[in-house]
Amino acid sequence: MSRIGKRPITVPAKVQVTVDGTKVSVKGPKGELSRELPNHVIVSQEGEILTVSRRDDSRTSRQMHGLSRTLVANMVEGVSKGFERRLEIQGVGYRAQVQGRTLVLNMGYSHQVQIAPPEGVNFAVENNTNVIVSGYDKEVVGNTAAKIRAVRPPEPYKGKGIRYSGEVVRRKAGKTGKGGKK
Repeated sequence: MSRIGKRPITVPAKVQVTVDGTKVSVKGPKGELSRELPNHVIVSQEGEILTVSRRDDSRTSRQMHGLSRTLVANMVEGVSKGFERRLEIQGVGYRAQVQGRTLVLNMGYSHQVQIAPPEGVNFAVENNTNVIVSGYDKEVVGNTAAKIRAVRPPEPYKGKGIRYSGEVVRRKAGKTGKGGKK
């Protein structure tokens, strides 16, 4: 039995969950999410507790069990608390700012990079170098943060670029600086 899949999901008081066959809809104070789960799993609701079980012991059912439980748990957590990813910008002259809802990045290119947030995602900037991507859908928040990081990924020699908060960038040694032939 999947260790993750057999754990029950507790639904907070402010969240409403609707299970219709393989479609699970979750509505809460932050927003509303719905997802079509594979036919290999069964979602059942008993009061404030959701359980995800598998139909049979086939390989695909076992693979989908833990995944489906995690997806439903992320939906419940997202509409109640929300998710956020933090990014750090390092480098001289690199900075970010929010204009309206759009994130504007100055990353050493000849132009400013503008990123419009998808539905349900908000940007915030602290000290011109810390970007906070927040929203209620974990998948969309993570993808948006990855797109921002892809504008200027951290390079291995000086470590300049955009990195996730807490990300460790492996550094390389530069040139050795030895003299030429004599």
